[in-house]
Amino acid sequence: MDELAQRQLGAIRDVVDLAGAAGIEVWLRGGWAMDFHLGAVSRPHVDVDWYCWRRDADRLAARLGSQGWRPDPRMPAAKQLDLFRGDVEMSFAYLDRDATGRVVVGAGPWAGTPLPHGMLDAPPGRVGSFTAPVISVTAQIEFKEMFPVWMPERPRRAKDATDLTRLRASVARRTPS
Repeated sequence: MDELAQRQLGAIRDVVDLAGAAGIEVWLRGGWAMDFHLGAVSRPHVDVDWYCWRRDADRLAARLGSQGWRPDPRMPAAKQLDLFRGDVEMSFAYLDRDATGRVVVGAGPWAGTPLPHGMLDAPPGRVGSFTAPVISVTAQIEFKEMFPVWMPERPRRAKDATDLTRLRASVARRTPS
């Protein structure tokens, strides 16, 4: 594991501890969610992606701000919370619930769009002895499969194709024959 990955892992630990102490729910998404599902760091990561409830975002930002995290001026906090400290970047996409209680996108142009059923029901993932909440593997797979469909101007990246292979293989290993 390189030094950036170690700092990112430290940031994940800090967020889990800080959010847990404040009663704020967070879930890893993206590459780090995959790694916590797989149980090991599989590749370098540019940033750490999370979900949090929109209603908790200001409180989370204030608590992280007290730990030296600063807003990224490139992204409006009304759409998602992007923070950095040194060379570690984190983003918190917002969640909400619709009138029926279903989990939906919490802000931005897709606000109100339903997210995969059961996405937040996964057991915590683990890297080494450290655990963190993660989105479900089925949601991870769906997002990686659908990203180029939802955003055709951004074709599938090679790392996403590799991630899909890893995630599908992990599901196959855990599925009884």
